[in-house]
Amino acid sequence: MSPVEPILSYVIADDHAIIRDAISDAMKDYSATAAGSSFKLAATASNGLEAIASVKTHLPDLLFLDISMPLASGIEIINDIRRWSPQTRILIFTGVTASGLLTAAVEAGVEGLFDKGSPVSMMTDKLELILNGGRHIAPEFLGILEQGAQTATLTDRERQTLNLILQGKTNKETARLLNISPKTVDKHRTSLMAKLEVHSVAQLMARALQDGLIDPG
Repeated sequence: MSPVEPILSYVIADDHAIIRDAISDAMKDYSATAAGSSFKLAATASNGLEAIASVKTHLPDLLFLDISMPLASGIEIINDIRRWSPQTRILIFTGVTASGLLTAAVEAGVEGLFDKGSPVSMMTDKLELILNGGRHIAPEFLGILEQGAQTATLTDRERQTLNLILQGKTNKETARLLNISPKTVDKHRTSLMAKLEVHSVAQLMARALQDGLIDPG
């Protein structure tokens, strides 16, 4: 009796239907020719919250994810998925070129980082490598990541404080949302200004966007 081929599941999360369809079609073609296994689409998601929910429900082998998604940022999605489904291999397919976001994705341990300007087949060409424990970063991103090594590194709490500042929250509101004291918020705020070498909220926003420290979406 011949062995039964394993069926590997995957989720596609992108806020553009044309990209979801392109990845789905590429995976159908790949599954038809792949030796030793077949692939099944478990779910699609058009925003970050749907992506997290789909992974929690299906615990897929693969997640194809756009790093810039509505309702939850790509890094938030990745970190949440790592807790709920650590075996899921994450492939980022993105047009974002901000060094901070790309560096954060690599540091979060994504297995694949692909440029949306390339054919979708670039991802399927690297699936065997990724499924066997390897990692692929598109050559287009290597220079950006090298530049990102020169970018200021923020702690998780500083990043949370930064996002709340840019939402217009006061120190008191930020303290309540993060369950810390206003004095601690002020300390994080001072540290942010010093690390990013800025002196106002307007400069802080400009620098954060420039370095990819916040999701432009």
